[in-house]
Amino acid sequence: MQADFDAFYLATVRRVVLYLYAACGDRSDAQEIAQEAFARAWQHWPRVARYDDPEAWVRTVAWRLMANRWRSLRRRLAALARLGPPAGQSAGPSPDRVAVTGALQRLPKPQRQVIALHYLLDMPVGEIAASLGVPAGTVKARLSRARTTLAGLLGEHDQEVDDVRS
Repeated sequence: MQADFDAFYLATVRRVVLYLYAACGDRSDAQEIAQEAFARAWQHWPRVARYDDPEAWVRTVAWRLMANRWRSLRRRLAALARLGPPAGQSAGPSPDRVAVTGALQRLPKPQRQVIALHYLLDMPVGEIAASLGVPAGTVKARLSRARTTLAGLLGEHDQEVDDVRS
């Protein structure tokens, strides 16, 4: 049983972390969330191992854990707004990273999810559809809408950068 889980973990952890990183924009958060999701998979491994796609189960659990973190972050940000920023904050991420992460966060959850699965995990449309339990046409529509929205959002960022430089 342990050898099966170890092989599963080694084969899938990188993809799950990449998926989470695309969704949340922070590598250490993605790694922590993936670790928690895999720990839960290990706790339920006899059942999870029998699924057609155990990785999809881990991704679903990880997505829910990430959503819970976002809710907590919103509460912390509300408290920070009331109390003010802590002293000695360090420099933040690059403007491009902020723009891409911000643009991804502005996408509706279903679009953000298919973008991460398709472009970062290299999953084909059919596999995404099976993983999410939606028709392939729905995945294609979400990808198309997400690409269009991202192009507009990132185009706005480019314009803002050009305006600042002028």
